[in-house]
Amino acid sequence: MNLSDIIIVLSRPGEAGNVGAVCRAMKNMGISRLRLAAALFNDEDEETITTRAVHAADVWEKAETFDTLAEAVKDCPLVIGTTRRRGRNRKRITMASNEIATLLRDHPGPAALVFGNERAGLEESEIELCHIASHVPANSKFPSLNLSHAVQIYTYELFQSLAVKSKNNVKGQWVPIEKKALKVIVKKITANLKLLGFYTKVDQNEQEQFFYDIFSRAALTKRESEYFAEIISKAAHLAVKNP
Repeated sequence: MNLSDIIIVLSRPGEAGNVGAVCRAMKNMGISRLRLAAALFNDEDEETITTRAVHAADVWEKAETFDTLAEAVKDCPLVIGTTRRRGRNRKRITMASNEIATLLRDHPGPAALVFGNERAGLEESEIELCHIASHVPANSKFPSLNLSHAVQIYTYELFQSLAVKSKNNVKGQWVPIEKKALKVIVKKITANLKLLGFYTKVDQNEQEQFFYDIFSRAALTKRESEYFAEIISKAAHLAVKNP
């Protein structure tokens, strides 16, 4: 599935400002298909929507409107309803937002992600139209999220699952060194310590394991690990040059 297969459906949205914020959240994560079912605000609220959308007004301009949720999702082979409530008529088992993102990665599209009214959420009859229920893990004492915040969480998880191919796709992003490369650097460090006569009493293999374990826990980047090795190497060469 691709991001273009994801359809965000708002059922009975009541606040135009929230819809604008949803448009912005969607565009931030590369999702552009928006549908509204039985919207409760007026056409006069369009200016509020475009203002809150900031530079994502194009998402609103392409949005589709329907009289009912059933009509909005009738062409979607997979419909996911978001809800914080559980119950006999609300699907006993729900999947967390990140689990939904993982599921959709290998699932054929399209898929609709349905969000209910800001105040009441999805009604039981609306949940019945969905194949899967989903929730955002949150504080049990205050689990209800703002509509646009909930959309932002789901679209972020979907972006991470469907669009981000590599952790190296952002320049300067932190990426821990691979274990195989770390072992090479650790051996370089201990080799230079040996040059200094460090292992007359201390076991070198034990020291290598020590460095490997502590560097792994610290999750150093490749450059950080190499820099530390360079410091030890320079110290060793200076000691040999100027005993």
